[in-house]
Amino acid sequence: MDQASSLREMVKGRGASSVRRRTLKASSTRVISITSGKGGVGKTNIVANLAMAFAGKGKRVLIFDADMGLANVDIVFGIHPRYHVGHVISGEKELSEVIATASEGVDVIPAASGDTAFADLTEGQKLSLMAEFEGLDNLYDIMLIDTAAGISSNVIYFNSAAEECIVVVTGEPTSVTDAYGMIKVMFLNGTKHFKLLVNMARGIQEAKAVYATLSQAADRFLKGVVLEFLGYIPFDDHLRQAVVGRSPVVKQYPGACSSKSIIKLADQILKSPPSTSGTGNISFFMDRLISGNNP
Repeated sequence: MDQASSLREMVKGRGASSVRRRTLKASSTRVISITSGKGGVGKTNIVANLAMAFAGKGKRVLIFDADMGLANVDIVFGIHPRYHVGHVISGEKELSEVIATASEGVDVIPAASGDTAFADLTEGQKLSLMAEFEGLDNLYDIMLIDTAAGISSNVIYFNSAAEECIVVVTGEPTSVTDAYGMIKVMFLNGTKHFKLLVNMARGIQEAKAVYATLSQAADRFLKGVVLEFLGYIPFDDHLRQAVVGRSPVVKQYPGACSSKSIIKLADQILKSPPSTSGTGNISFFMDRLISGNNP
């Protein structure tokens, strides 16, 4: 029996009263959103490879593909889920029924592809989704949220609700500008702490220059924001080759420089404490998603 099948049995075997009791306790699940102001910066690749790196360290990982209409996580892993989160929101399926196993230790909640019906969730749809997420509390060590690019209402909700927010950016001027726009919107919605990850950098100097540009702008115009330099992933053609092969680079090319950087990044995240005062569990994530409260 695979991990997703085991999960379905565990969730179905728990009564509603058990779920209510569990959400009153602190969860060990760490919820991290990974986002970007601009598409094409390699965000989904980072999500998939970080998940693999965490799983390689014995962590139970759940990826929530929160790009509701343009699913990509399944493509990176080369899987073909039959159902997606849209079936949960519409009431056709329970969340446990749509979870797919992407790799050993990594499960995925897939999104729909080419469907705009869930681009902006209603309050009722959020309530429905929250009820389903409660059953997953404490079943995973880490939950990674792969948001859509940009500043749609869904993106703001998912980023605001997560315990930690990692902003992915490249050295391209448009990417830097859009990353600042994302940080500004999130800041105005109450999020104060961000972690910046520079992808496809030509070296540490370029990565630090990108961080310096964003940090200086934030210091000048967004008083009280904290922008932490998380590191960088070097430009590496192995990443492109892995995408073509529909497999995460850390699995396909474990000796590649990008793979080593991602594994190092996973170590760094695991060793660092969460950057907000939130509890960081899945029920906390969904409660905030519904209430609209911010960190």
